Amino acid sequence: MTTDKNYLLVSREGFVATVTLNRPALHNAWHPQMGLDLEVIVRQLGEDESVRVVVITGAGSSFCSGLDMQYIKDVREGRVPPVPERAPSDDDMNQRYSYLMGIPKPVICALNGPAVGIGLVLALFCDFRYAAASARVSTMFSRRGLIPEHGMPWLLQHLIGLPRAMELMMMGQWVTATEAERIGLVNAVFPDELFQQEVAQRAQALATEVSPRSARIIKRLTYEACTSTLGDAVRAFYQELPSALSSEDFREGVQHFIEKRPARFTGR
Repeated sequence: MTTDKNYLLVSREGFVATVTLNRPALHNAWHPQMGLDLEVIVRQLGEDESVRVVVITGAGSSFCSGLDMQYIKDVREGRVPPVPERAPSDDDMNQRYSYLMGIPKPVICALNGPAVGIGLVLALFCDFRYAAASARVSTMFSRRGLIPEHGMPWLLQHLIGLPRAMELMMMGQWVTATEAERIGLVNAVFPDELFQQEVAQRAQALATEVSPRSARIIKRLTYEACTSTLGDAVRAFYQELPSALSSEDFREGVQHFIEKRPARFTGR
C-alpha cells in the first residue's frame, strides 16, 4: 500500500506493519500531506486485528529532516495551494500527532538517521524510540525563529525532565544517538549495520511474546496516568483487573508458562 504520491510505504512481516517515510532524496522532508496520509494509514492499522505492532521509520539515510521548506515557499508564492489543515480536537489523544498515543497497540519509531523539528515531534509521540548509532536529533525551532510545536514542551518534560527538556528546546543543538539514550530520549541505540535487524527482533517480540490485550491496556493506562493522580491510577487498575483475570490471554499466559512453550496470544 502506498499514498498517492508515494510519500509513505507500508510493508508487513507477520504481526508487524512498517510505515516508511518515502522521500529519501529530500531526507524525508515533511510535506503536510504526509501527516494526513500517515494518520489514515496508522488508524487503519490500529483497527486491523492482524497487526499487533506498528513501526515508523524513514527511507534512505535520514528519518526526517523537518518541514519541507520548498513547500512553504511554493505556498507563499502561490505556486501550489496549501494542504488543508486537520480538524482540531479537544481530546488529548486526538491531536494532530497525539493520535499515535491513542492507537491501541505499540508504535515504535525506528530512527534510522537524523530527526529534526517535526521529525522529532513525530518520534516523541511514538511509544518506543530506537536509534541507529549514526542518528542524531534536534528541535532546531529556536534557531529558525520558531517555537516547539504540537505539544513538544509537554512531551519532553515527561520523557527527560524539565531541565533537560528546556535545554534541548531552547538551545536547538544536535544531540547524538548516544547522548539521546543517556538522557532517556531513546530506548536503545544499535550499530548501523544491525539496526534494522535489532528493531525487527524487538517488534516481533512485542507482537508474539506479549498479550496484545495487555499491551493495549498498559498503553492506555500509562498515558492516562500522565495527567491523573496516583489514586486515579490505582482505581483504573482495579477497574481493569476483573476483565484481565477472565480474559483468554490471561489463561494462555498461565498455560504457556506451565507447559513451557511459546505463547499463542489472541488479544482477547
